[in-house]
Amino acid sequence: MCGIIGLLLADEETNVNQLLFDGLTVLQHRGQDAAGIVTSERGRLHLRKDNGLVRDVFRQHHMMELRGNIGVGHVRYPTAGSSSCAEAQPLYTNYPHGICVAHNGNLTNTEDLYSEMSKKQRHVNTDSDSELLLNLFAEGLTKNERDFSSVEEAVFATCKDVMHEVKGGYATVYFINGVGLVGFRDPHGIRPLVFGCRSKQKEYSSTAWTTEMIGDTSQKLDFAIASESVAIDTLGFQLVRDVRPGEAIFIDMNTGNCRVRQCIDDATPAPCIFEYVYFARPDSIMDGVSVYESRLKMGEYLAEKIKRVYPEHLIDVVIPIPDTSRTSALQAAYCLGCPFREGFIKNRYIARTFIMPGQATRKKSVRLKLNTIKSEFAGRNVLLVDDSIVRGTTAHEIVQMARDAGARNVYFCSAAPPIRFPNIYGIDIPTREELIAYERREDEIAAKIGCDWVVYQDLKDLEDSVKDVASKEYPLTGSLL
Repeated sequence: MCGIIGLLLADEETNVNQLLFDGLTVLQHRGQDAAGIVTSERGRLHLRKDNGLVRDVFRQHHMMELRGNIGVGHVRYPTAGSSSCAEAQPLYTNYPHGICVAHNGNLTNTEDLYSEMSKKQRHVNTDSDSELLLNLFAEGLTKNERDFSSVEEAVFATCKDVMHEVKGGYATVYFINGVGLVGFRDPHGIRPLVFGCRSKQKEYSSTAWTTEMIGDTSQKLDFAIASESVAIDTLGFQLVRDVRPGEAIFIDMNTGNCRVRQCIDDATPAPCIFEYVYFARPDSIMDGVSVYESRLKMGEYLAEKIKRVYPEHLIDVVIPIPDTSRTSALQAAYCLGCPFREGFIKNRYIARTFIMPGQATRKKSVRLKLNTIKSEFAGRNVLLVDDSIVRGTTAHEIVQMARDAGARNVYFCSAAPPIRFPNIYGIDIPTREELIAYERREDEIAAKIGCDWVVYQDLKDLEDSVKDVASKEYPLTGSLL
């Protein structure tokens, strides 16, 4: 899971650096391991990337050097490869044109792709699957520019070729120097990608732009492609829509035209449901679904299950584990008829523990990240609500903190079902043995994390939480990964 963004400003005299910085800051929750920005100033590329948070990687003197009206940005959460600075993105190859990529997701056929690139004498220098995507695209564009007279046709043919060759979950933004921005999603739409635009002319400030309108317009528009709609909103752009599964978008920096094309005809939507549970910000809209509203639904379904399984639950208070579970916990408390209280205060300067690499690091960071308000626990039967229980390290520490604060009984519920198998599409869960729910019943999990009982969301209820609030224009009728 990473955050990606690409921006093209119509005015060549303006700089995109501050917008990219602000966009990455808004997407910081998607990765805190490394950050990078590349811009182009009349064909000259300016690149800055390093390990660390956005605010630490980009100092004023770095920002002054990132000149140009077009650029791509990335925040990294490592899933494939290593955490070295060399694998921080955007990644660059000089031929053809000079191409940079920002990639979110995980490829599953990397061995085959490495072999293919080796046969074509393309050197892949790291273990990063993002570098494979970059070289595949560059190799395909080289070929297709010979076969097509139109740059646009060559770009879309390349996107189609890459989608056919690559397996896994991915969303990418490419910058082709002197050509424009390209973005696309895998045929199942596992990882999110949206696009938007804006006009600097006042008479068009309230225009509801559509795909058809931005494809053929004489107006000079600024364009944005990003992982989440929240980045589009906060930068002052209007969200047009999601890039659909198997679809590509091409923004020509020379003409200002934006074209969208379906590259895979039999694409079937199956977005990662963990985006709605945990990864995405609640104010984002993904595939026509409000993340906030889906989490409210998760709380409703969770409360109904608690009523079924423990009709005499004796819960005195519902307390969320900040921050992601707050929305679900609030609705669960309402449906259970129990008071909702903030019992944990979060230190906002500690990284998200699930994203932090290493079990020992996660365990240590829990006590640094959270502190209890003891009056909310003392002598009470407390229901703790979290978005998920993955390894159980955080849950165990939190349950112990609740008991140390004086709770009489501690119950624990998860807005997600038991996670018993690795996710190979961009989440850092490499082995089954790390997962607390693997080969354990719920009573065994409760004993392991130290609570009196644990309740998990049913998978069907979780899927329905998302489908119930999907838009009528773009309903999610398929399965969710």
